Amino acid sequence: MKTTVTEVDPADLEVEESNDLEASDGDEETQERIFGPRVKLTVEVDQETFDEAIEKAFRKIAQDVRVPGFRKGKAPRPVLESHIGTEYARAQALEDAIPGYYADAVRAEAVDVIAAPDLSLTSGEEEGPVAFEAVVETRPIISVAGYADIDVEVPKPAPSDEEVQEQLDVQRRQSAELVDVERPASLGDQVSIDIQGTVDGEALPGLTADDYLYSVGSGGIVEEVDEQLQGAEAGDELSFSASHPVQDDVTIDFMIKVQGVKEEVLPELTDEWVEENTEHDTVEELRSETIQRMTMMRIFQANAAMRENTATALAELVEDSVPDSMVNGEMSEQLQQLAMRLQGQGMNLETWMQMTGQDPESFTQELREAAERSAKVDLALRAIATTENIEVDDDDIEEELERMAEQFQTTAPDLRRQIDDEGDGLGPIEAEIGKRKALEWLVAEVNLVDEEGNTVDRGEMELPDLTEAESDEASDSVTVDQDQPQTEDNQEQDDEK
Repeated sequence: MKTTVTEVDPADLEVEESNDLEASDGDEETQERIFGPRVKLTVEVDQETFDEAIEKAFRKIAQDVRVPGFRKGKAPRPVLESHIGTEYARAQALEDAIPGYYADAVRAEAVDVIAAPDLSLTSGEEEGPVAFEAVVETRPIISVAGYADIDVEVPKPAPSDEEVQEQLDVQRRQSAELVDVERPASLGDQVSIDIQGTVDGEALPGLTADDYLYSVGSGGIVEEVDEQLQGAEAGDELSFSASHPVQDDVTIDFMIKVQGVKEEVLPELTDEWVEENTEHDTVEELRSETIQRMTMMRIFQANAAMRENTATALAELVEDSVPDSMVNGEMSEQLQQLAMRLQGQGMNLETWMQMTGQDPESFTQELREAAERSAKVDLALRAIATTENIEVDDDDIEEELERMAEQFQTTAPDLRRQIDDEGDGLGPIEAEIGKRKALEWLVAEVNLVDEEGNTVDRGEMELPDLTEAESDEASDSVTVDQDQPQTEDNQEQDDEK
């Protein structure tokens, strides 16, 4: 099999693409599509190779064609030829074999395809060797300027005194006393209320209760409840309406009677209290442990933010337009992964959108923006890997194959054989490794700043030696907002694509 690769002049396709847009959009306002560079693969298949495909086609046909005197699937080829002719088998062979020939050509020529090909048979439909052309859209190669000088914001690795005290207060609050007070309620107070929530005169399940103890400012119901309770006193009766937290077109009518106001009184932070209520003996020990725990958590958060925000800043440097096929592919992958996560939680996409208050249009727009960002990061990291001569060696590939093999419960040699026989070769894996190494290089080069724009010392980002349990605990503290469309198994993978 012989393959020739030639570049395609975009001008040759302008008329065709214009017609496609008119046909698909009708009377609606058309939007110009963005394409990547395209090449044409001219593939010539020799007679001997295609004869093998014809032989396979006859074996396939034999399974479906009943020939008198032969069991199903046992009729020899000469008998089948005399029974159905050769045209049908040749057509079957073309249908079955050309996709494989195309895949082999793409793999052999290392063409970085990003969309389905436009295939056309040029010879061999009726007899002789087979030849076909495939016009394919490929991943663009871009350049990115200024990537080593970007500022990347990360949380301050060290907690402030106020944050430490807040954490200590959280522990003190577990032993807090509630004291009745004769004053208007304020944030943090506990109020005893009789509450009734109705929709069109019908009681709403879960919003009707007597002597319900509610923390003002907690946001446990809707924000209007907290607003109304601030400044309310015992004996006050409140009547107001609020939008449903999930269903925008539904209004909830509230009736609340304030029975009493209670103030939360925290115990004094003393050595005696610490010894009785914690695993420590003194206030100093408790404070020191709190600082250490918070510091580890903040360092984990800072390192996660460093990678995520570096990728975000990198995407903003990309001035080139991203091909629609890359964006659509990213969207499809993100949507599939979100659906799988939701399925694991026992819900579908529609239910999740209702719970998060998202409409299909805004969700799709957010999904597209995330996909476009991911595609830009993909192109930019590839560009950096090339510019900075970041190489992927055999050890890198072998390590990645070992990791993948463990994930798929197989062996690295078996996985390599499967990739060679059925996949796209090692090229995509090598590219992913290169992007990952490019991101690691970039993370080490960017300028780290805190929320106030002050330079962050990288030494403060290094974690102390941790036990496995301590590391897991700190990692669990780094969360991802599940209300936003996520595009990879984890954010790091998302940034590397």
